[in-house]
Amino acid sequence: MSILYSSTRDASVKVKASEAILKGLAADGGLFVPDSLPKFDKTLEEFSKMSYREVAYEVMKLLLDDFTEDELKHCINSAYDSKFDTDKMAPLVKADGAYFLELFHGKTIAFKDMALSILPHLLTTAAKKNNVKNDIVILTATSGDTGKAALAGFADVPGTKIIVFYPKDGVSPIQEKQMVTQKGNNTYVVAIKGNFDDAQTGVKKIFADKELEKRMDAAGFQFSSANSINIGRLVPQIVYYVYAYAQLLANGEIKAGSKINAVVPTGNFGNILAAYYAKNMGLPINKLICASNENKVLFDFFKTGEYDKNRDFILTTSPSMDILISSNLERLIYRIAGNDAAKNANLMKELRETGKYTITEDMKNELKDFYGNYASENEDAATIKKIYEETGYVIDTHTAVAATVYEKYKKETGDETKSVIASTASPYKFTRSVMNAIDKKYDALSDFELVDELEKISKVKVPQAIEEIRTAPVVHDTVCEVNEMSATVQNILSLN
Repeated sequence: MSILYSSTRDASVKVKASEAILKGLAADGGLFVPDSLPKFDKTLEEFSKMSYREVAYEVMKLLLDDFTEDELKHCINSAYDSKFDTDKMAPLVKADGAYFLELFHGKTIAFKDMALSILPHLLTTAAKKNNVKNDIVILTATSGDTGKAALAGFADVPGTKIIVFYPKDGVSPIQEKQMVTQKGNNTYVVAIKGNFDDAQTGVKKIFADKELEKRMDAAGFQFSSANSINIGRLVPQIVYYVYAYAQLLANGEIKAGSKINAVVPTGNFGNILAAYYAKNMGLPINKLICASNENKVLFDFFKTGEYDKNRDFILTTSPSMDILISSNLERLIYRIAGNDAAKNANLMKELRETGKYTITEDMKNELKDFYGNYASENEDAATIKKIYEETGYVIDTHTAVAATVYEKYKKETGDETKSVIASTASPYKFTRSVMNAIDKKYDALSDFELVDELEKISKVKVPQAIEEIRTAPVVHDTVCEVNEMSATVQNILSLN
Protein backbone atom coordinates (compact mmCIF):
# COMPACT_ATOMS: atom_id res chain seq x y z
CA MET A 1 0.00 0.00 0.00
CA SER A 2 1.36 3.40 -1.00
CA ILE A 3 2.35 5.93 1.67
CA LEU A 4 0.59 9.28 1.25
CA TYR A 5 1.47 12.53 3.00
CA SER A 6 -1.08 14.74 4.77
CA SER A 7 -0.83 18.27 6.09
CA THR A 8 -0.63 18.51 9.88
CA ARG A 9 -3.35 21.20 9.61
CA ASP A 10 -5.72 19.72 7.04
CA ALA A 11 -6.48 15.99 6.92
CA SER A 12 -8.04 16.26 3.45
CA VAL A 13 -4.65 17.08 1.86
CA LYS A 14 -3.11 13.89 0.44
CA VAL A 15 0.01 13.91 -1.75
CA LYS A 16 2.69 11.45 -2.84
CA ALA A 17 6.18 11.61 -1.33
CA SER A 18 7.66 13.32 -4.40
CA GLU A 19 4.95 16.03 -4.28
CA ALA A 20 5.53 16.60 -0.55
CA ILE A 21 9.26 17.04 -1.18
CA LEU A 22 8.60 19.46 -4.04
CA LYS A 23 6.17 21.62 -2.07
CA GLY A 24 8.24 21.62 1.14
CA LEU A 25 5.39 23.18 3.12
CA ALA A 26 1.65 22.55 2.72
CA ALA A 27 -0.43 25.42 1.31
CA ASP A 28 -2.17 25.87 4.70
CA GLY A 29 1.18 26.32 6.49
CA GLY A 30 1.13 22.76 7.83
CA LEU A 31 3.94 20.23 7.57
CA PHE A 32 3.69 17.06 5.52
CA VAL A 33 3.55 13.82 7.54
CA PRO A 34 3.23 10.21 6.36
CA ASP A 35 -0.27 8.81 6.90
CA SER A 36 1.39 5.80 8.56
CA LEU A 37 4.90 4.77 9.59
CA PRO A 38 5.74 1.45 7.93
CA LYS A 39 7.72 -1.21 9.81
CA PHE A 40 11.21 -2.14 8.60
CA ASP A 41 11.15 -5.14 6.26
CA LYS A 42 14.78 -6.09 7.04
CA THR A 43 15.96 -7.61 10.33
CA LEU A 44 18.41 -5.85 12.62
CA GLU A 45 20.98 -8.56 11.79
CA GLU A 46 20.51 -7.82 8.07
CA PHE A 47 21.06 -4.11 8.71
CA SER A 48 24.27 -4.91 10.62
CA LYS A 49 25.84 -6.39 7.48
CA MET A 50 24.99 -3.38 5.26
CA SER A 51 26.92 -0.29 4.18
CA TYR A 52 25.50 3.17 4.88
CA ARG A 53 24.17 3.40 1.31
CA GLU A 54 22.44 0.03 1.61
CA VAL A 55 20.80 0.97 4.92
CA ALA A 56 19.72 4.28 3.36
CA TYR A 57 17.96 2.49 0.52
CA GLU A 58 16.19 -0.03 2.77
CA VAL A 59 14.91 2.70 5.10
CA MET A 60 14.03 5.38 2.55
CA LYS A 61 12.26 3.08 0.08
CA LEU A 62 9.57 2.51 2.72
CA LEU A 63 8.67 6.19 3.06
CA LEU A 64 9.49 7.48 -0.43
CA ASP A 65 7.66 4.71 -2.22
CA ASP A 66 6.74 6.62 -5.37
CA PHE A 67 10.46 6.78 -6.27
CA THR A 68 11.58 3.78 -8.33
CA GLU A 69 14.47 1.64 -7.08
CA ASP A 70 16.74 3.12 -9.77
CA GLU A 71 15.73 6.71 -8.93
CA LEU A 72 16.26 6.27 -5.21
CA LYS A 73 19.57 4.44 -5.57
CA HIS A 74 20.79 7.14 -7.96
CA CYS A 75 19.93 9.82 -5.36
CA ILE A 76 21.66 7.85 -2.57
CA ASN A 77 24.80 7.06 -4.57
CA SER A 78 25.07 10.67 -5.77
CA ALA A 79 24.79 11.97 -2.20
CA TYR A 80 26.92 9.59 -0.16
CA ASP A 81 30.16 9.57 -2.12
CA SER A 82 33.61 11.16 -1.89
CA LYS A 83 32.03 14.34 -0.46
CA PHE A 84 32.33 12.48 2.84
CA ASP A 85 35.78 11.92 4.33
CA THR A 86 34.98 8.39 5.58
CA ASP A 87 33.41 5.37 3.88
CA LYS A 88 31.25 4.86 6.96
CA MET A 89 29.61 8.30 6.45
CA ALA A 90 28.56 8.34 10.14
CA PRO A 91 31.11 6.49 12.31
CA LEU A 92 30.58 5.71 16.00
CA VAL A 93 33.26 6.69 18.53
CA LYS A 94 33.17 5.26 22.04
CA ALA A 95 34.15 7.85 24.67
CA ASP A 96 33.16 8.86 28.20
CA GLY A 97 30.71 5.97 28.64
CA ALA A 98 28.68 6.63 25.50
CA TYR A 99 28.84 6.19 21.72
CA PHE A 100 29.23 9.43 19.78
CA LEU A 101 27.61 9.18 16.34
CA GLU A 102 29.79 11.51 14.27
CA LEU A 103 27.44 13.15 11.79
CA PHE A 104 29.96 15.74 10.59
CA HIS A 105 32.07 13.99 7.98
CA GLY A 106 30.38 15.66 5.01
CA LYS A 107 31.28 18.68 2.95
CA THR A 108 30.31 21.32 5.53
CA ILE A 109 31.25 19.39 8.73
CA ALA A 110 27.80 19.39 10.33
CA PHE A 111 24.97 16.84 10.58
CA LYS A 112 22.87 18.77 8.07
CA ASP A 113 25.11 17.26 5.35
CA MET A 114 23.57 13.84 6.01
CA ALA A 115 20.23 15.03 4.60
CA LEU A 116 21.21 18.04 2.50
CA SER A 117 23.60 16.02 0.35
CA ILE A 118 20.66 13.99 -0.90
CA LEU A 119 17.85 16.58 -0.91
CA PRO A 120 18.89 18.28 -4.21
CA HIS A 121 18.82 14.87 -5.93
CA LEU A 122 15.44 13.98 -4.40
CA LEU A 123 14.06 17.39 -5.41
CA THR A 124 15.27 17.38 -9.00
CA THR A 125 14.07 13.76 -9.41
CA ALA A 126 10.69 14.74 -7.90
CA ALA A 127 10.45 17.70 -10.31
CA LYS A 128 10.97 15.40 -13.32
CA LYS A 129 8.46 12.85 -11.97
CA ASN A 130 5.83 15.57 -11.60
CA ASN A 131 6.56 17.27 -14.95
CA VAL A 132 7.58 20.52 -13.27
CA LYS A 133 8.86 23.02 -15.83
CA ASN A 134 9.52 25.90 -13.40
CA ASP A 135 12.89 26.52 -11.79
CA ILE A 136 12.80 25.46 -8.13
CA VAL A 137 13.73 28.30 -5.76
CA ILE A 138 14.98 26.91 -2.46
CA LEU A 139 14.14 29.42 0.25
CA THR A 140 15.54 28.68 3.67
CA ALA A 141 16.34 30.19 7.07
CA THR A 142 19.36 28.98 8.99
CA SER A 143 20.65 29.16 12.53
CA GLY A 144 24.07 28.33 11.12
CA ASP A 145 24.45 24.84 9.68
CA THR A 146 21.50 24.28 7.35
CA GLY A 147 22.49 27.32 5.30
CA LYS A 148 25.96 26.19 4.29
CA ALA A 149 24.94 22.56 3.84
CA ALA A 150 22.02 23.58 1.60
CA LEU A 151 24.18 26.02 -0.37
CA ALA A 152 26.81 23.34 -0.94
CA GLY A 153 24.16 20.81 -1.95
CA PHE A 154 22.35 23.06 -4.43
CA ALA A 155 25.26 25.09 -5.83
CA ASP A 156 25.07 25.01 -9.64
CA VAL A 157 22.35 22.31 -9.67
CA PRO A 158 20.49 22.95 -12.96
CA GLY A 159 16.91 24.19 -12.64
CA THR A 160 17.38 25.48 -9.09
CA LYS A 161 18.22 28.67 -7.20
CA ILE A 162 18.87 28.87 -3.46
CA ILE A 163 18.33 31.86 -1.15
CA VAL A 164 19.50 31.55 2.47
CA PHE A 165 18.63 33.99 5.28
CA TYR A 166 20.69 33.96 8.48
CA PRO A 167 20.78 36.14 11.64
CA LYS A 168 23.68 38.60 11.26
CA ASP A 169 25.03 38.20 14.79
CA GLY A 170 23.60 34.77 15.54
CA VAL A 171 26.08 32.38 13.93
CA SER A 172 29.72 31.52 14.63
CA PRO A 173 32.48 33.30 12.64
CA ILE A 174 33.32 30.03 10.86
CA GLN A 175 29.66 29.39 10.00
CA GLU A 176 29.32 32.90 8.56
CA LYS A 177 32.56 32.64 6.57
CA GLN A 178 31.41 29.30 5.14
CA MET A 179 28.18 30.86 3.87
CA VAL A 180 29.40 34.23 2.57
CA THR A 181 32.23 32.60 0.57
CA GLN A 182 29.91 30.09 -1.14
CA LYS A 183 30.43 29.88 -4.90
CA GLY A 184 27.71 29.06 -7.43
CA ASN A 185 25.79 31.16 -9.95
CA ASN A 186 22.49 30.14 -8.36
CA THR A 187 23.39 30.84 -4.69
CA TYR A 188 22.28 33.88 -2.65
CA VAL A 189 23.04 34.57 1.01
CA VAL A 190 21.31 37.33 2.99
CA ALA A 191 22.01 38.41 6.59
CA ILE A 192 19.00 39.77 8.49
CA LYS A 193 19.00 42.22 11.38
CA GLY A 194 17.18 39.83 13.70
CA ASN A 195 17.40 36.36 15.23
CA PHE A 196 16.78 32.91 13.76
CA ASP A 197 13.11 32.86 14.73
CA ASP A 198 12.67 36.14 12.82
CA ALA A 199 14.31 34.54 9.77
CA GLN A 200 12.22 31.36 10.01
CA THR A 201 8.96 33.29 10.49
CA GLY A 202 9.85 35.58 7.57
CA VAL A 203 10.46 32.60 5.28
CA LYS A 204 7.15 31.00 6.27
CA LYS A 205 5.34 34.28 5.49
CA ILE A 206 6.94 34.39 2.02
CA PHE A 207 5.82 30.79 1.42
CA ALA A 208 2.25 31.73 2.43
CA ASP A 209 2.08 34.78 0.10
CA LYS A 210 -0.39 33.67 -2.61
CA GLU A 211 0.06 36.83 -4.69
CA LEU A 212 3.80 36.29 -4.80
CA GLU A 213 3.26 32.64 -5.72
CA LYS A 214 1.25 33.72 -8.79
CA ARG A 215 3.93 36.21 -9.87
CA MET A 216 6.62 33.58 -9.36
CA ASP A 217 4.73 31.07 -11.49
CA ALA A 218 4.29 33.64 -14.28
CA ALA A 219 8.06 34.21 -14.20
CA GLY A 220 8.82 30.47 -14.28
CA PHE A 221 9.66 29.90 -10.59
CA GLN A 222 8.22 28.00 -7.65
CA PHE A 223 9.37 27.81 -4.04
CA SER A 224 10.53 24.78 -2.11
CA SER A 225 12.31 24.46 1.21
CA ALA A 226 15.58 22.93 2.38
CA ASN A 227 14.71 23.43 6.06
CA SER A 228 13.85 20.41 8.17
CA ILE A 229 10.19 21.28 7.56
CA ASN A 230 10.75 19.48 4.20
CA ILE A 231 10.00 15.77 4.57
CA GLY A 232 12.88 15.18 2.13
CA ARG A 233 15.17 16.38 4.94
CA LEU A 234 13.57 14.30 7.65
CA VAL A 235 13.46 10.88 5.96
CA PRO A 236 17.25 10.68 5.31
CA GLN A 237 17.85 11.53 8.99
CA ILE A 238 16.08 8.34 10.10
CA VAL A 239 18.81 6.38 8.32
CA TYR A 240 21.70 7.25 10.60
CA TYR A 241 19.95 6.06 13.76
CA VAL A 242 19.36 2.69 12.10
CA TYR A 243 22.99 2.66 10.93
CA ALA A 244 24.24 3.51 14.45
CA TYR A 245 22.32 0.54 15.85
CA ALA A 246 23.64 -1.65 13.03
CA GLN A 247 27.23 -0.64 13.88
CA LEU A 248 26.75 -1.45 17.58
CA LEU A 249 25.37 -4.83 16.60
CA ALA A 250 28.14 -5.53 14.07
CA ASN A 251 30.79 -4.58 16.65
CA GLY A 252 29.33 -6.92 19.29
CA GLU A 253 28.45 -4.00 21.60
CA ILE A 254 24.79 -5.07 21.78
CA LYS A 255 22.65 -8.09 20.90
CA ALA A 256 19.87 -7.89 18.30
CA GLY A 257 16.76 -6.52 19.99
CA SER A 258 18.67 -4.84 22.85
CA LYS A 259 17.40 -1.33 23.47
CA ILE A 260 19.54 1.79 23.16
CA ASN A 261 18.95 5.43 24.15
CA ALA A 262 19.25 8.23 21.59
CA VAL A 263 20.59 11.52 22.96
CA VAL A 264 20.04 14.46 20.61
CA PRO A 265 20.96 18.16 20.94
CA THR A 266 17.82 19.84 19.69
CA GLY A 267 16.65 23.23 18.44
CA ASN A 268 14.19 22.82 15.60
CA PHE A 269 13.29 19.26 16.74
CA GLY A 270 13.85 17.56 13.36
CA ASN A 271 16.86 15.48 14.38
CA ILE A 272 15.19 13.90 17.42
CA LEU A 273 11.90 13.50 15.52
CA ALA A 274 13.82 11.32 13.03
CA ALA A 275 14.90 9.11 15.95
CA TYR A 276 11.27 8.96 17.13
CA TYR A 277 10.18 7.89 13.64
CA ALA A 278 12.95 5.24 13.62
CA LYS A 279 11.62 3.90 16.95
CA ASN A 280 8.08 3.76 15.56
CA MET A 281 9.35 1.89 12.48
CA GLY A 282 10.90 -0.82 14.65
CA LEU A 283 14.28 0.38 15.94
CA PRO A 284 14.66 -0.72 19.59
CA ILE A 285 15.06 2.73 21.18
CA ASN A 286 14.34 2.99 24.90
CA LYS A 287 14.44 6.74 25.64
CA LEU A 288 14.65 9.73 23.33
CA ILE A 289 16.71 12.22 25.33
CA CYS A 290 16.04 15.77 24.15
CA ALA A 291 18.90 18.12 25.05
CA SER A 292 18.38 21.91 25.00
CA ASN A 293 20.73 24.81 25.61
CA GLU A 294 19.67 27.88 27.64
CA ASN A 295 16.88 28.51 25.09
CA LYS A 296 15.09 25.71 26.92
CA VAL A 297 11.60 26.01 25.48
CA LEU A 298 11.55 22.26 24.70
CA PHE A 299 12.72 21.27 28.20
CA ASP A 300 9.90 23.33 29.69
CA PHE A 301 7.43 21.78 27.25
CA PHE A 302 8.35 18.20 28.20
CA LYS A 303 8.20 19.13 31.88
CA THR A 304 4.88 21.01 31.87
CA GLY A 305 3.02 20.29 28.63
CA GLU A 306 3.00 24.02 27.86
CA TYR A 307 4.93 25.34 24.88
CA ASP A 308 5.70 29.02 25.52
CA LYS A 309 8.00 31.03 23.27
CA ASN A 310 7.34 34.27 25.19
CA ARG A 311 10.80 34.60 26.71
CA ASP A 312 14.14 36.24 26.07
CA PHE A 313 16.09 34.86 23.12
CA ILE A 314 19.57 33.94 24.38
CA LEU A 315 22.65 33.92 22.14
CA THR A 316 24.75 30.93 23.23
CA THR A 317 27.93 29.12 22.16
CA SER A 318 25.67 26.48 20.54
CA PRO A 319 24.02 28.85 18.04
CA SER A 320 22.41 26.18 15.84
CA MET A 321 20.13 25.47 18.81
CA ASP A 322 19.28 29.12 19.55
CA ILE A 323 15.64 28.64 18.58
CA LEU A 324 12.35 29.36 20.37
CA ILE A 325 9.96 28.13 17.66
CA SER A 326 10.75 24.44 17.11
CA SER A 327 9.02 23.90 13.77
CA ASN A 328 9.26 20.12 13.68
CA LEU A 329 7.58 19.74 17.05
CA GLU A 330 4.33 20.28 15.11
CA ARG A 331 4.77 16.84 13.53
CA LEU A 332 4.95 15.27 17.00
CA ILE A 333 1.99 17.32 18.27
CA TYR A 334 -0.08 16.10 15.32
CA ARG A 335 0.84 12.49 16.11
CA ILE A 336 0.15 12.64 19.87
CA ALA A 337 -3.17 14.37 19.07
CA GLY A 338 -4.15 11.11 17.36
CA ASN A 339 -3.37 12.49 13.87
CA ASP A 340 -6.10 15.07 14.47
CA ALA A 341 -5.31 17.91 12.05
CA ALA A 342 -8.05 20.19 13.40
CA LYS A 343 -6.77 19.87 16.98
CA ASN A 344 -3.20 20.53 15.85
CA ALA A 345 -4.27 23.51 13.70
CA ASN A 346 -5.97 25.09 16.72
CA LEU A 347 -2.83 24.71 18.84
CA MET A 348 -0.68 26.25 16.10
CA LYS A 349 -3.17 29.12 15.80
CA GLU A 350 -2.81 29.70 19.56
CA LEU A 351 0.98 29.70 19.17
CA ARG A 352 0.74 32.27 16.37
CA GLU A 353 -1.66 34.52 18.26
CA THR A 354 -0.46 34.22 21.88
CA GLY A 355 3.02 32.69 21.57
CA LYS A 356 2.02 29.59 23.53
CA TYR A 357 -0.24 26.55 23.76
CA THR A 358 -0.89 23.74 26.25
CA ILE A 359 -1.47 20.11 25.30
CA THR A 360 -4.05 17.88 27.00
CA GLU A 361 -3.19 15.29 29.68
CA ASP A 362 -3.92 12.51 27.16
CA MET A 363 -1.41 14.04 24.75
CA LYS A 364 1.12 14.47 27.56
CA ASN A 365 0.82 10.75 28.34
CA GLU A 366 1.94 10.05 24.76
CA LEU A 367 5.32 11.69 25.49
CA LYS A 368 6.61 8.91 27.77
CA ASP A 369 9.29 7.99 25.19
CA PHE A 370 10.93 11.39 25.75
CA TYR A 371 13.12 12.85 28.46
CA GLY A 372 14.01 16.55 28.31
CA ASN A 373 16.70 18.56 30.06
CA TYR A 374 19.07 21.41 29.31
CA ALA A 375 22.68 22.52 29.77
CA SER A 376 23.81 25.96 30.89
CA GLU A 377 26.71 27.68 29.14
CA ASN A 378 29.01 26.89 32.07
CA GLU A 379 27.97 23.24 32.12
CA ASP A 380 28.50 23.00 28.37
CA ALA A 381 32.07 24.34 28.64
CA ALA A 382 32.84 22.12 31.65
CA THR A 383 31.74 19.02 29.70
CA ILE A 384 34.03 19.85 26.75
CA LYS A 385 36.96 20.30 29.14
CA LYS A 386 36.21 17.16 31.17
CA ILE A 387 35.84 14.85 28.16
CA TYR A 388 39.01 16.24 26.57
CA GLU A 389 41.08 15.94 29.76
CA GLU A 390 39.81 12.45 30.59
CA THR A 391 39.73 10.89 27.10
CA GLY A 392 41.56 13.20 24.64
CA TYR A 393 38.35 13.37 22.58
CA VAL A 394 37.24 16.88 21.55
CA ILE A 395 33.55 17.57 20.99
CA ASP A 396 31.78 20.70 19.78
CA THR A 397 29.45 22.89 21.84
CA HIS A 398 26.20 21.33 20.56
CA THR A 399 27.40 17.77 21.19
CA ALA A 400 28.48 18.94 24.67
CA VAL A 401 24.89 20.04 25.39
CA ALA A 402 23.80 16.46 24.63
CA ALA A 403 26.63 14.92 26.68
CA THR A 404 25.77 17.17 29.67
CA VAL A 405 22.08 16.28 29.51
CA TYR A 406 22.95 12.59 29.19
CA GLU A 407 24.89 12.76 32.48
CA LYS A 408 21.90 14.46 34.13
CA TYR A 409 19.60 11.74 32.77
CA LYS A 410 21.81 8.96 34.17
CA LYS A 411 21.99 10.63 37.59
CA GLU A 412 18.22 11.10 37.70
CA THR A 413 17.21 7.67 36.47
CA GLY A 414 20.13 5.30 37.09
CA ASP A 415 19.49 4.00 33.55
CA GLU A 416 22.67 2.39 32.19
CA THR A 417 21.20 1.44 28.79
CA LYS A 418 23.86 1.85 26.07
CA SER A 419 23.39 5.27 24.56
CA VAL A 420 24.16 6.93 21.24
CA ILE A 421 24.84 10.67 21.36
CA ALA A 422 24.21 12.51 18.09
CA SER A 423 27.43 14.47 17.53
CA THR A 424 26.07 17.14 15.27
CA ALA A 425 29.08 19.27 14.32
CA SER A 426 32.85 19.13 14.13
CA PRO A 427 34.63 21.08 16.89
CA TYR A 428 36.38 22.89 14.02
CA LYS A 429 33.12 24.70 13.30
CA PHE A 430 33.11 26.32 16.76
CA THR A 431 36.82 26.54 17.49
CA ARG A 432 36.81 29.60 19.75
CA SER A 433 34.08 28.31 22.06
CA VAL A 434 35.62 24.82 22.15
CA MET A 435 39.18 26.00 22.77
CA ASN A 436 38.11 28.55 25.39
CA ALA A 437 36.29 25.77 27.23
CA ILE A 438 39.51 23.73 27.30
CA ASP A 439 41.73 26.67 28.34
CA LYS A 440 40.98 30.41 28.46
CA LYS A 441 44.52 31.19 27.24
CA TYR A 442 43.41 30.33 23.68
CA ASP A 443 41.14 33.38 23.47
CA ALA A 444 44.10 35.57 22.52
CA LEU A 445 44.52 33.69 19.21
CA SER A 446 42.87 34.53 15.86
CA ASP A 447 40.20 32.22 14.42
CA PHE A 448 42.59 30.37 12.14
CA GLU A 449 45.36 30.17 14.76
CA LEU A 450 42.77 28.42 16.90
CA VAL A 451 42.12 25.97 14.07
CA ASP A 452 45.81 25.01 14.04
CA GLU A 453 45.91 24.65 17.83
CA LEU A 454 42.83 22.41 17.74
CA GLU A 455 44.56 20.17 15.22
CA LYS A 456 47.52 19.81 17.61
CA ILE A 457 45.51 18.94 20.71
CA SER A 458 42.85 16.76 19.05
CA LYS A 459 45.23 14.97 16.66
CA VAL A 460 42.43 15.24 14.08
CA LYS A 461 43.40 16.72 10.73
CA VAL A 462 41.89 20.11 9.82
CA PRO A 463 38.86 19.32 7.59
CA GLN A 464 38.90 20.43 3.97
CA ALA A 465 35.82 22.58 4.68
CA ILE A 466 37.95 24.79 6.96
CA GLU A 467 41.04 24.85 4.73
CA GLU A 468 38.88 26.07 1.84
CA ILE A 469 37.68 29.21 3.66
CA ARG A 470 41.03 30.39 5.05
CA THR A 471 41.63 32.59 2.01
CA ALA A 472 38.28 32.43 0.21
CA PRO A 473 36.89 35.85 -0.84
CA VAL A 474 33.50 37.04 0.44
CA VAL A 475 30.99 36.85 -2.43
CA HIS A 476 27.74 37.53 -0.52
CA ASP A 477 27.33 40.75 1.48
CA THR A 478 23.59 41.54 1.36
CA VAL A 479 22.03 42.60 4.67
CA CYS A 480 18.34 43.44 5.17
CA GLU A 481 15.76 44.25 7.83
CA VAL A 482 13.30 41.49 8.76
CA ASN A 483 10.45 43.35 7.02
CA GLU A 484 12.52 43.55 3.81
CA MET A 485 12.92 39.78 3.34
CA SER A 486 10.16 39.40 0.73
CA ALA A 487 11.34 42.44 -1.24
CA THR A 488 14.90 41.03 -1.17
CA VAL A 489 13.70 37.70 -2.60
CA GLN A 490 11.75 39.49 -5.33
CA ASN A 491 14.79 41.59 -6.15
CA ILE A 492 17.01 38.50 -6.44
CA LEU A 493 14.49 36.89 -8.80
CA SER A 494 14.03 40.18 -10.77
CA LEU A 495 10.30 40.23 -9.98
CA ASN A 496 10.30 43.92 -8.94
